[in-house]
Amino acid sequence: MVVKLPIASTDMLPSQTPSKNPTWTLRISSLSIGLALLSLPFLIKLDGRPHADWQQFLGRFHPLAVHLPIGLLLLVPLLEIVGAFRPVLRETAEFVMGVAFACCLVALTLGYLLAYGSGDSGTAVSRHMWGSTVLTISVLVCLLLRPLWSSASIPRTHVAERLYPLSLICVLLVLFWTAHQGGSLARGSNYLTQYMPQPMKRWIAPGTVRSAAQNPDSFYAKHIHPALDGNCVVCHGEGKVMAGLRMDSYELLMKGGKDGAVIVPGHPEKSLLIERVTLPTGHKLFMPAEGRPPLKPEEIAWIKAWIEQGASPTATQLKGVLIREDAKELPPEPVGDYSSLMPEIKQIEAGQGAKLLQVSRKPSDGLILSAVDVASSFGDTQLAQFQKFAPFIVEAELGRTAITDASFETLSRFTHLRALHLEGTSVTGNGLSKLASLRELNYLNLSGTKVTSTSVHSIDTMKSLRHIYLFNTPAQPAPPADALQPIAKKTDDPIAQ
Repeated sequence: MVVKLPIASTDMLPSQTPSKNPTWTLRISSLSIGLALLSLPFLIKLDGRPHADWQQFLGRFHPLAVHLPIGLLLLVPLLEIVGAFRPVLRETAEFVMGVAFACCLVALTLGYLLAYGSGDSGTAVSRHMWGSTVLTISVLVCLLLRPLWSSASIPRTHVAERLYPLSLICVLLVLFWTAHQGGSLARGSNYLTQYMPQPMKRWIAPGTVRSAAQNPDSFYAKHIHPALDGNCVVCHGEGKVMAGLRMDSYELLMKGGKDGAVIVPGHPEKSLLIERVTLPTGHKLFMPAEGRPPLKPEEIAWIKAWIEQGASPTATQLKGVLIREDAKELPPEPVGDYSSLMPEIKQIEAGQGAKLLQVSRKPSDGLILSAVDVASSFGDTQLAQFQKFAPFIVEAELGRTAITDASFETLSRFTHLRALHLEGTSVTGNGLSKLASLRELNYLNLSGTKVTSTSVHSIDTMKSLRHIYLFNTPAQPAPPADALQPIAKKTDDPIAQ
């Protein structure tokens, strides 16, 4: 008589104890990875200061690396759905998710290096880091649940049947939220709401429907804050705070950052903000940083005049600054093609004199004549030598040069000129009427010159001229009554002193 003994389940064999069972090993490894990821925000403290260059170098690959896992994770649910009809596609879903998890780890590591190395901090940075961490852990959970969900031995009523689809939905929700936080860091928190209709904005983003200042009609609220909000707040706002500096409100702007005050009322030459935005664009301290376009000439002029006159949050006007609010700014007309002149332009750029800088790679965007580096030796004769390029020049930076009234005849031939800097020159305005033929000129800076109100009236017929600066000139308007009040109120302020 043969007696058949029951064979023990493979799960009970001594060779596959919890410590040696591959399933247990996978679970322990996954738990360890999850705990390690959760501990990262606590181990790596963002102190708002930049660190090693190699961290910033590697971290800047984060925007490049982050798009791959996003695409793969969006592909997984598509493969699961279509795989119901073509099983061969469903078999690839687990592989795609595994690659996505590996890419998440890489992107997460580079993101931490970017934030820590460049000294980024703020609520949006923290949210984005936590979102990335939770997303990576969620993808890991999906990887663990999917084999149970796809196993034929699991009853369709088993809990794994429901957990995997739910966890996949959670992954997509966390992915969208984290991507939004990352987009806010790159483009600003109001990127999606900036042009949103007001009724929708009040319902979806009520926090954006508020004045930039206590006084919505002040010069700060109408001109200074919009300039800072559009160019600086993306790196110096609530969501992202670099160098401990926030510029999203007047109080925080005046408080300054870790490098001290950025605004010194009455002294633009001592204000760090002016110093940084007027540096050469290639300088490592130039602001706005990270390849963002520089502030417009009129924006820099607004900020300079505003600081010079006390950096008031309530003054509605600035003396010497005339802005035609009702004038409609037309889109710039393309200039001609100067490609045939490029050898001469390159030769000028390589020389030691004034420069002809390309606005962009498109010749139709025009050229910028810059005499900043040779201001003291650049006069009427030197300007006349650029008449050959006159039809292609859209901006002339002639501030603090030796230019006189004799150059107005030459400048009248710059038919596409849109911005003209003559601040700090010896012009008196005699012949200023010759600029009336420049139909695209919308910015004219005559601050610190000897121009009179009589000569300024000669250009009143120029409908395109929207920004006129007459600070420290005989033509300067009388200061408004409220312009100096805030300064008197702040005489005990250490920054104002």
